[in-house]
Amino acid sequence: MVRIRVLVVDDHRIFAESLAAALAAEPDVEVSAAGSGPAALRCLERAAAEGRRFDVLLVDADLGVPVPDGRPAVSVQAVGEDGSVDGISLVGGVRSAQPQARVVVLAEKDDPARAALALQAGASGWVAKDCSLSRLLTVIRGVLRDETHLPPALLTGVLRELTAARRHRTESERLVESLTPREREVLRCMVAGLGRKAVAERLYLSPHTVRTHMQNVLGKLGVHSTLAAVALARRAGVGPVDLSGDVVERGGQLA
Repeated sequence: MVRIRVLVVDDHRIFAESLAAALAAEPDVEVSAAGSGPAALRCLERAAAEGRRFDVLLVDADLGVPVPDGRPAVSVQAVGEDGSVDGISLVGGVRSAQPQARVVVLAEKDDPARAALALQAGASGWVAKDCSLSRLLTVIRGVLRDETHLPPALLTGVLRELTAARRHRTESERLVESLTPREREVLRCMVAGLGRKAVAERLYLSPHTVRTHMQNVLGKLGVHSTLAAVALARRAGVGPVDLSGDVVERGGQLA
């Protein structure tokens, strides 16, 4: 019998353990539970090291994920000021690190905007936490067949959100294309979180020149802050520069 390996990620311990126990009663399901983001990342790392993998992750949409010290093994997309990311941001990191894994988001309530964000991050489904076990099992087995599962009541709203997001992305792409190659390089450094001094050292430019490039980037993108520029860049699909092996300055501190 082919067993489906499922990882439940939820910081509500009673819910996570109850759901894991219910799923484990199925003869073809093998379940583990993680009560936090770091615990989930450790489970993924440990499984990979042992030559195993999780087939499906069930991730709480409202998960609070403290980011461990140093660079996490599974990168996350949006780190908040308090050093945390939510469950939807975790989806993107997991899908980037382990594309074969399918992720289903568990939510307290229907939310078309957040469901659309989850799909954009790579989720294969959005399921209410109070759905029946049979419904959840149908979703789990369905996403392994590359199906996408959404509650019917959410479908229209999600399509509307995705259409609007596509319009925003198209506009963002147009604005990024207006940048010179050097300005795009500076923007990628900004997406990576580098400060002006670190960008100058990386690109062998003077801090004054970097400041001019950054001002030009903000002006051409029509934004007034680095955070807004980074958000627009991400919508346009602009990724960060590769910092592997670099010792760089982030916000005045060495990273």
